[in-house]
Amino acid sequence: GGRTPNNEISSSLYMLTMDSRGCNRKLTLCCKEKELVGELPEARYGHTMSMVQSHGKTACVLFGGRTFMPAGERTTESWNSVVDCPPQVFLFDLEFGCSSAHTLPELSDGQSFHLAFAREDCVYFLGGHSITSDCRPPRVHRLRVELLQGSPLLSCETLHTGISISSAITTRIGPSHRYIILGGYQSDSQKRMGCSMVVLDEKEIHIEPLEPPKWTQDIVHSRTWFGGR
Repeated sequence: GGRTPNNEISSSLYMLTMDSRGCNRKLTLCCKEKELVGELPEARYGHTMSMVQSHGKTACVLFGGRTFMPAGERTTESWNSVVDCPPQVFLFDLEFGCSSAHTLPELSDGQSFHLAFAREDCVYFLGGHSITSDCRPPRVHRLRVELLQGSPLLSCETLHTGISISSAITTRIGPSHRYIILGGYQSDSQKRMGCSMVVLDEKEIHIEPLEPPKWTQDIVHSRTWFGGR
């Protein structure tokens, strides 16, 4: 997915792979579009994609995002208006390109620009913004994916231990399941200047406050907070 400056929203899936063959072991990056079959997700942006491992298998989890309002509901004034995608979970088998859609009662609202953290067969969805309710609920959804023979089994639990945040940057620290969150928005008019540490253990997610860096005046006084390393 993704949204271009020309207001086009993509429904394509691309796979980036690394190859280091050859006598000089030169690293080469290869990008290919992956065709999907089955229950296909609509074009979107502001979503997350995570990898899960279960019973020796691997799958890709897609959740959230925004898309254009259905054509039948758009007017000249609202032609570029967007809505939250339905709160479905899509699973991709990247070997065969099979896609399946799953609806869980705990995921009742669409959300976008959230964060996702994966460990083994669990994905944690943190924060995000909902157009319908215009809020950033401080909650975490824990999605468990069991890749059983035949059909996968999905279950979800809502944890009220999150933070109110959207559009943040997250970086993994070292080989362990530890991440730093910085930036983002607490509301439409308030940036989040604090930082947090996220730790995934075998059963839980832990979120701890971190001392933020000394931001430059350009960052402090800017109204926008996008991208970066």
